[in-house]
Amino acid sequence: MTDILSRLAAAGSAVALAFTAPVLAEKRAAAPATEVVETATTPATPALWKVADEDTTIWLFGTVHALPAGIEWYHGPVAEALDGSELLVTEIEMTPETAEAMQALISSIGMLPADQTLRGLLNEEQRTSYEAALGRLGLPPAAFDRFEPWYGAMMLAMLPLLQQGYSPDAGVETVLDQARTEGIARGALETIEEQLAIFDGLPIETQIRFLMETVEGIDDIKAMLDLMVAKWAEGDAEELARLINESMSDPELAERLLYRRNANWARWIEERLDTPGTVFVAVGAGHLAGNQSVQDKLAELGIETARVQ
Repeated sequence: MTDILSRLAAAGSAVALAFTAPVLAEKRAAAPATEVVETATTPATPALWKVADEDTTIWLFGTVHALPAGIEWYHGPVAEALDGSELLVTEIEMTPETAEAMQALISSIGMLPADQTLRGLLNEEQRTSYEAALGRLGLPPAAFDRFEPWYGAMMLAMLPLLQQGYSPDAGVETVLDQARTEGIARGALETIEEQLAIFDGLPIETQIRFLMETVEGIDDIKAMLDLMVAKWAEGDAEELARLINESMSDPELAERLLYRRNANWARWIEERLDTPGTVFVAVGAGHLAGNQSVQDKLAELGIETARVQ
């Protein structure tokens, strides 16, 4: 499950970062001004695919929703593909308004009944481990007591990354949006409601298992994501696929997080091919690698995908 947690930033769900956006904003506001230090850059060539017919081109690019500073990937075929597109499509549109709307939704669907607490759903052993994990992140035991277990799991998965140098400001979607010229429109494959439902609809037993496996792997999350990012930066889709496949220990979560969405997006691409033009589709890299990837789902529909970079 540690791999799944890493994939929340590397590949799985853009919604995970919106959860932590208010926390990150508070940290920025509270932090004293510091001298800007230039960071050495590392050139990267992540994979790019192309789907096309006689009058439509759709680029497929795998993203990492949060990255450390210094990875220089926006150049060459990727930059050329976006620059030549009429539409940039991501999982959801990440704007300040999106983050605010998501927090409001969490307050309405992600909260436990008044007579329950998150820690109250755990047995004694689970509660001890959970509170210890919170302590390692500098959080009080009651930090997420009002929330359902899936929310606690997401926060515990993302906060260590943010504390150790990963940031959505350096994430692929943010860079693509900043690079997008005025003539390139914006679109999204999903709504924030749909992404939240991926986790909110999990049975409570699965949510608790998700939370406790997050707790158990909390010290390894960054190391695993570092490895995934290295393979992404090298364009090594096969090795990234292997890492992702190894994490599929929970069939229900895999179905919700990856396979069902990949099938939906493949159908979207199939329909979009009926409209002339050029589209740049950027989704979590885990959706474009491994078993039942978007490319696999497109192949089932008789649509060929060609690797470009």
